[in-house]
Amino acid sequence: MSIFIDSSDLKHIKAALDLGWVKGVTTNPTLINQSELEAEEVLAAIKLLTAGPVFYQLVSETFGQMLDEAQRAQQILENRLVVKLPPNDLGFKACSHLSSKTTCCPTAIYSPAQALIARECGAQFIAVYVNRATRLMGDGIQLVRDITRVLEGSKTELLAASLKSPEEALEAFTAGAQHLTLPHETLIQMSGHDLSAEAIRQFKVQGTGLSGIEAID
Repeated sequence: MSIFIDSSDLKHIKAALDLGWVKGVTTNPTLINQSELEAEEVLAAIKLLTAGPVFYQLVSETFGQMLDEAQRAQQILENRLVVKLPPNDLGFKACSHLSSKTTCCPTAIYSPAQALIARECGAQFIAVYVNRATRLMGDGIQLVRDITRVLEGSKTELLAASLKSPEEALEAFTAGAQHLTLPHETLIQMSGHDLSAEAIRQFKVQGTGLSGIEAID
């Protein structure tokens, strides 16, 4: 199981990776367009920050161009690249071609049928948009459960994306998602709780450390 940060903001990415439990970075065209850097520069900068996987989504609109774009991304990211692909005929065709050589992740999956096709294409990951599925279809967590059953016994793993709260992230994980990708704000919220903060405050007020050193604020 891995938790990734979903961002192209280099400051947020560095802060998340410094936490020690965030294992890589997912991006998409919208996030990359928010950067002042070109896509190639964003990927190169991210590569310097993490030894983990970096998810990059192809934007080309023909099969040949997709293969060329994937090759360019691999030249930048090397074996850290995970190629994200659209869940349509063209994307699945590219996945079938690339998955034996490059880690692939059809993204924006909204149905078990799409998950089945991704599995047959040899995809190593699929990305399911949980919160968006809830808003548009009624129950993104149930979609995770249904897709989990489709992927049983395969080498395709479910990455839950579009997660807007720690509670939703936990629900997706317990429903069967093997991996989570979260925006920076949600990542920070994951490790905290009001009652934990109060307990920590009490420890500082009442406790002592080694050699009688008092805990301080």
